[in-house]
This record gives sequence, structure tokens and C-alpha cells, in this order.
Amino acid sequence: MRAAGRIVGRVLRLLATEAKPGVTTAHLNDLAEKAIANAGGVPSFRGVPPLVVGAPAYPSATCISVNQEVVHGLPGSRELKDGDLVSVDVGVILDGWHGDAAVTFGVGSISPEARRLMETTSEALQAGIAALRSGGRLGDVSAAIQARGESRGYGVVRDFTGHAIGREMHEGFQIPNFGLAGTGLRLRPGMTMALEPMFTIGSPEVAIEADGWTVATRDGSLSAHFEHTVAVTKGEPIILTLPE
Repeated sequence: MRAAGRIVGRVLRLLATEAKPGVTTAHLNDLAEKAIANAGGVPSFRGVPPLVVGAPAYPSATCISVNQEVVHGLPGSRELKDGDLVSVDVGVILDGWHGDAAVTFGVGSISPEARRLMETTSEALQAGIAALRSGGRLGDVSAAIQARGESRGYGVVRDFTGHAIGREMHEGFQIPNFGLAGTGLRLRPGMTMALEPMFTIGSPEVAIEADGWTVATRDGSLSAHFEHTVAVTKGEPIILTLPE
């Protein structure tokens, strides 16, 4: 999983440097496709069954969500603009193991409000990872993420969650971004999971758009999304989706 995760981390780093005003989300997806193939991997997301009856299976290597879009944005002809907040989610299969991570970054000069949202969501991911301790409870992780977001006044998206991951992209159990410390599944060494806080500046309520995939805030407010695949150990948790 570490090898698959490193590919994910490198692809996210590449796309963050290439996301500039005028660049289309389809172009970013093409770059990801080539980088994953060159590394010997396969995109995890392509072919995932739809969220909505009648929608197609997911067609792309990446999910690219812009501004009010929270997750599962379909890459296409949309051109990025100065000030956009862009969330990119990448999954890779290598030798039968999955890695999954996401990052939100600004295009050009972003507003202080957008930067604060982005930084807080990243901090919440780190808080969740720090709580991922053998002997603890899954609720400890969820509560740490929720506390960081709500302490800054942000909406914590409840309709979509993190997940266990391994030979399958979604395995066994979910990791909500809200919960009570001291409750839930007991954490033990060897567990691997993708933590992914999703915060909004406004209401946490979301809806699936007409394409059957893109999830956006109902009130049109900005959203940010960060994710890492992490392993529970006897000591410190290990992030598996770092580029090196």
C-alpha cells in the first residue's frame, strides 16, 4: 500500500503545480492518467458504480471539485480561474493494493476566507491522524476532526465520510468526520484507512448535481477536502500517501 500511496502523493504534487488560470480540469486529469500509467499503477476511481440510479460508472482517474463542489467532481472542459479553490482526489491500485488521497489548493491569488478554510481542513486531517492510536476508538478520530472544523465555525459534511481501504478502495467500515470520543470501533495495529475531512464555509448540507456524481454545497458556499491513507501501528500512525 505504501508503494501505491507514493504514486498518489506524487500525482497530487504534480497537479498542484500544474493548476493555473486557463488550465482545464480535463488537462489535469490527463496528466494524472499518464503519471499513474508511467508508474505502473491503475486508477482506482474509473469504473466505480454510480451514486445515482441511471448515472454512468465513474469515467476518470481523478475527482476534481471546484469552489462549492465538495467531492466527486467530473474533470472536463472547465477552465480554472484566478481565485478558484480546487480539490483533487486521486486513487491508485498497484499490485492489488489501493492508495487514496486528496488535497485542496488555490489557483493564483485566493481570498483570505478561502485560505483559512483550506488551512483548517488540512489541520483537521492532521488532528484525525494524530488520534489514530492503537487501543483508541474510531470515535476519537471523528471527534478530533469535528472539533477542529466547528471550533472555526465551519460546516462539517456528514453525508460523505472516510473509509477503510486495502485490497478494495472501500472496505469494512466508514470514518465519519463527526462523532463522540471514546465510542466506536477499537483501533488496532494493521488497520488501514483513508481519513478525509470535508468542511464548508456555510451549511454542511450537500446535494448531488445533475451529472449524477458531483457533490456540491446546497447553499453554494466554498468547500475544502483533504485526505490521506494511514496505517495504525503500535506507535505513531504512518501516512501511506506521502510522495516520498
